[in-house]
Amino acid sequence: MSDAPAPPPIDRKMLESLVCPRTGTVLRYDAGRQELISVAARLAYPIRNGIPIMLVDEARVLE
Repeated sequence: MSDAPAPPPIDRKMLESLVCPRTGTVLRYDAGRQELISVAARLAYPIRNGIPIMLVDEARVLE
């Protein structure tokens, strides 16, 4: 069991309007990892304190 607080809820309307900055494609929300996934770019953009960080330099490369 973790003492870490639960992440803040994500605004679904905001998520629907976001696209991958590299490819312009739709993103998939991964609630467990708090990331937005771009399948086309093979990148995962982090969500920190409820705020998506939409910078390619901050994204995690997917295997």
